[in-house]
Amino acid sequence: MDLRGVVTPDRPLLVLAIEEEAAHLDVDLPVLLTGMGKVNAAAALATVLGRGPAPSAVVNLGTAGALQPGWTGTLEVGRVLQHDLDTDFLRALTGLTVGAPRTLTGTGPVLATGDSFIAEETARARLAAHAHLVDMEGYAIVQVAQDAGVAVRVIKHVSDDAGDGAARTWQESVDGCARALAEWVGRNLG
Repeated sequence: MDLRGVVTPDRPLLVLAIEEEAAHLDVDLPVLLTGMGKVNAAAALATVLGRGPAPSAVVNLGTAGALQPGWTGTLEVGRVLQHDLDTDFLRALTGLTVGAPRTLTGTGPVLATGDSFIAEETARARLAAHAHLVDMEGYAIVQVAQDAGVAVRVIKHVSDDAGDGAARTWQESVDGCARALAEWVGRNLG
């Protein structure tokens, strides 16, 4: 976890997984780098929000793989779900709903979050039946922010097609994605 800047109630907190995604941010806003994966994202954001004060909003920025054709560029997510937690099975087993999808404002794409980097066609096809994009932190950030009563937005730039070769494509595109995310911040939060 790496918190840069000071969190104040009058400004949003930018939350990203890793330095490569934040490389071109040049704004006077606090930035939290959580590390990759749901556990790191949840732990880092919960720690910062628990210390207080709460920011005006949490804005999760990062890269995402496209699960379906036509999803490109910088997109604001409308709904998040966990692709590696079997909510239906757990509900049948215990009667409790754990990890249900979460809705954000807007009508953007559905983002599936899980602790696996999707770089294989079978996994991509399975996830494409339920979501448009895939990442490794979004759901965790939304859950922590919403549970803490803090407004949250999820902004993803498509880095790859989440299929064969996605790891190579992500490595080649992450700097361009970071530039696009920084431009979005400048236009929308500057």
